[in-house]
Order: sequence, then structure tokens, then C-alpha cells
Amino acid sequence: MATASGIQELASRLCRLCQQQRVVLTTAESCTGGGVARAITDVAGSSACFETGYITYANSAKQRLLGVSSVSLELFGAVSETVVHEMVRGACRDSGADLGVAISGVAGPGGGTPDKPVGTVWLAWGNATQSQARCYQLNGERLEVRREAVALALKGLVERLEENSFD
Repeated sequence: MATASGIQELASRLCRLCQQQRVVLTTAESCTGGGVARAITDVAGSSACFETGYITYANSAKQRLLGVSSVSLELFGAVSETVVHEMVRGACRDSGADLGVAISGVAGPGGGTPDKPVGTVWLAWGNATQSQARCYQLNGERLEVRREAVALALKGLVERLEENSFD
């Protein structure tokens, strides 16, 4: 289970890596409502690596701000691999960031379906041209699901910077 101190530690590590590698980050968040951007901007000096974040809770915002296809939303739904790929690529394209993360999920307590129960969260990490996505089934109440998704997003960004596997 992700803790506030664990998230703070991940965000600090992420900012250090970004500054060392001269990488600028962006976020495209839905179910986390800006939690990843908040964790990053809680780090003093984060303006050196973070300029833009998107909270696209509604599908219309995903389309308008990130260029997510209406066809993708209709065929796969907002909580899908296809949509998070489009979200992260659109965020990086629009912001000019080197690396980004996108998150879309069902935090609960309602909104789940048999195919996408509460706790289903898709994340994608990448840039304007390529991305990698992964689906998680998280446990807990709404705030726990959101906190765990924030931690996973930060951890994935750190891993990509440590492995230099984002370009």
C-alpha cells in the first residue's frame, strides 16, 4: 500500500533524475485528479522538470485537450489501453515534454462493470511518438486506489529514467 511518505520519496527521486538527465515531464490524469502532478510539484525545484499537467476527467476533455479519438472512446472506453496511449502521446505532443504518464481508471465506489471492476486502472508512460501501457487491478476504497495509482505512475516514470527506456 502506498503511503504519503513513499509517494513523496518517489517524487523527489523522479525530480532528481529529471534534473540530472534534463528531462521535462507531463501528466495526463483522469481518475487521480491531478494527484501525480501534485506529488511532483510538492518537490521544491520541480519547476525545472515539470511545466504542464492535464486533468482530463471527462471524455470531452480527453478529446479536446489530448486528441483522444472519439472512436477509441466508443470502442474501448476511457479506461483502456488504447485511450491511455493516446492520452500520454497527446500530452507530450501538446506540452513538448520529453516524458509523460497517463492514467485512467475506475476508483469507485461506483462505476465498475464486470469487464472493468472498481480498482481497474490503466497507465501509460511514454512520449509523443511511443508509449508502454499496463493495467492494474488495485484494491481498497476510492482514496486508496487513487493513492496507489499515483505511486505506480511515479514508480513507472522513475524506472523509465533509470533504464533510459523512454526515447
